[in-house]
Amino acid sequence: MNSDNIWLDPLYLDDLLSEEEKSIRKTTHDYCDKYLLPIVIKDNRKHYFDKNIYKDFGSLGFLGSTIKGYGSSNVSKVSYGLVAAEFESIDSSYRSAISVQSSLVIHPINCFGSEEQKNKYLPDLIKGNLVGCFGLTESEAGSDPSSMKTNFKEENNYFVLNGSKSWITNAPIADIFIIWAMNDNDEIQGFIIEKNTEGLSTSLIANKTSLKISPTGQIILNNVKIPKENILPKVQGWKSVFSCLNNARYGIAWGVMGAAQTAWLIAKDYSENRIMFKKPLASKQLIQKKLALMQTEITLGWSACLHAGRAMDKNKDVKVAISMLKRNNCQKALEVVREARDMLGANGLLEEYHIMRHLVNLETVKTYEGAEDVHSLILGKFQTKIDAF
Repeated sequence: MNSDNIWLDPLYLDDLLSEEEKSIRKTTHDYCDKYLLPIVIKDNRKHYFDKNIYKDFGSLGFLGSTIKGYGSSNVSKVSYGLVAAEFESIDSSYRSAISVQSSLVIHPINCFGSEEQKNKYLPDLIKGNLVGCFGLTESEAGSDPSSMKTNFKEENNYFVLNGSKSWITNAPIADIFIIWAMNDNDEIQGFIIEKNTEGLSTSLIANKTSLKISPTGQIILNNVKIPKENILPKVQGWKSVFSCLNNARYGIAWGVMGAAQTAWLIAKDYSENRIMFKKPLASKQLIQKKLALMQTEITLGWSACLHAGRAMDKNKDVKVAISMLKRNNCQKALEVVREARDMLGANGLLEEYHIMRHLVNLETVKTYEGAEDVHSLILGKFQTKIDAF
């Protein structure tokens, strides 16, 4: 979204941003361009993520940026979305890094934690001195988290947790674990567990072919004893869990448009400079049609994100809108990036063009935080008031 060139922003969305939002976007873009873009191919090839990069994210105000206090930059939801888009324009793994820390770790502690917990954990999470993860998903409980097996029991002055979590971003590098478990009454509760707690262990999922920079793993909980002061006291059932997921989904909706725009502009530049049959590839009608469709979907996606962000800043209920955006923007981003790969032909498979990496990353992003079909059912239930789950 940039009105410097009218062809890039036909809806004048840039005019709807505040000067602060534009400044935040530029700061993020400059950081990503200078520090992340030069290392992304190498790190993706090696499945490598430098945990210390979180301190850079923190110093620039990218973590927990929408909450009040505790060192947060306290910016608008739109600003957070712009940051997510810039990070994902480089790689979905980097956007996942700020998304998990902000939406799935800082958010639940800020909203459902005690004052003691907030003061103890939030400043260092916001600075990037501590790295967190969110333990909800299990191998047999993906789209149906209520069937989770991880359980907690109350004993004397502590809780005992047993179970396992899988496909958890940051699990292998986390200092702080937000773990969700159920008791014998099927009541859901959140807990803060610190690294090195006895009975807590993690493992790395090393054979991923997507989101390769992001450290993903499993969490094993074997009779983990947790002090009672480490329960999140303000949790109100599944509503609290889904508030975390909705915050993450909102960032994803912005982020995937960043990846899509990167692929679109790479394809545009390539087709303008690639000579086929003695003419630029961009002179062909089919290519221009593809570029038009790509820009249309991206522009509409940006517009929808902006409207949702403004509604969130006014404290409106946007749960259904977020399902709509997460579902549609992921779907459209994949279509855009696939078209871009096709337009580059065999070159679209090369690392230096970035497109194939974005394509396989988006397959993951489409799946996590609610797969496309699940969000379709959420939207269907909203319309019909009939539960199809």
